Amino acid sequence: MGKHFIGILALIVMGVAVPLSAQQPCPGLTVVVNSPEDQMMLAVNGADSPQDQITALDKYAAEHADAPAMTCANELYTATYVKENDFAKAIAAGEKDLAANYLDANLAINLAKAYVGAGQASDSAFAVIDKAPGVIKTEANPPKPSNTSDAAWQSNLQAWAESAKQQRAYMEYAFFQLLARVPDANKRIQYLDAFSTAYADSPNLGGIYAQYVVAYGGLNNGAKADEYAEKAVTASPDDVATLNLVADNYATRQVHLDKAEADAKKALDLATAMKKPDGVSDADFQAQQNLELAAAHLTLGFVAFQHGSATHKMTGAIQELKTAADLGKANPALQARAFFYLGYAYEEVAPPNHRAAAEALTQAASLQSPWQSQAQALLAKIPKK
Repeated sequence: MGKHFIGILALIVMGVAVPLSAQQPCPGLTVVVNSPEDQMMLAVNGADSPQDQITALDKYAAEHADAPAMTCANELYTATYVKENDFAKAIAAGEKDLAANYLDANLAINLAKAYVGAGQASDSAFAVIDKAPGVIKTEANPPKPSNTSDAAWQSNLQAWAESAKQQRAYMEYAFFQLLARVPDANKRIQYLDAFSTAYADSPNLGGIYAQYVVAYGGLNNGAKADEYAEKAVTASPDDVATLNLVADNYATRQVHLDKAEADAKKALDLATAMKKPDGVSDADFQAQQNLELAAAHLTLGFVAFQHGSATHKMTGAIQELKTAADLGKANPALQARAFFYLGYAYEEVAPPNHRAAAEALTQAASLQSPWQSQAQALLAKIPKK
């Protein structure tokens, strides 16, 4: 995992800080004392539990369904349902505001959390992510009140700028989480194009390019995949995740195996030297580090497999693939893939090691992953002894 995504992981573990203006939902709402809106806000803020907050919002919605402040009520519903992990209801409430052309930073963050929590990679989800930078920037740079000193104002601006940076980081995290759930390569490119425009100053440019590599690889457009692979490594030469993704793309397409090997070896060195950032638990850090190490070993194993296929020399491939399978326990798809090629490698040695091949393929077939059916098919062809 690259430094940028380690930072994002820390934000998720610790909770996303938000600008002071965004800590107050519905920043454009003017509330008159003792009005229904004032009573609603008091009831929500004074509630003892999320369910009590929902009850207060239900009361307001039942009595003032057509009031302009329903956008604020919907925003509060969204935030509250997110706290309850009821992501479907959070999305339903938040999208009512989107339909009314209302979006602020607080709503954008909570909707993004709901979309990620629900795994809902919809057009609406990506639209919210793309609109977020403008909304966040506006709320982090409000007009200076006349009764605020210059020193106090500069202090506020610095705090808001830092919080805005963290909000942006979360929205980028949400984008990559949801993009992984988009199976159609053309759709992925569409989302990437829009995201690249909205986040043109992203510190994770290499990661964006790397996702183009995946998308164009899925379209069998090798020229474009190679073009973005070079851009990705140039933009983020020390980003472990980017190096692993580019190396894997080369290896699985069986092109530029020398580059695949070099990038994987560099990723392996960088992943080994990773330092745990503040705010991330030892377990979370170790799990992520192991996955990056596993990805690098998997690529090296696949490259060694290709180099050794003509001579049936598979010692190097087998060692790399065994290491990848051991380290990849937290990712069934990665681990299953390592076991699948490990079984294949045992079948390629001269003479074949049918017993070891069957053991590896049985492991691959036991895991819920895209490799399960292929492992079962290959396992059925191995001679029984």
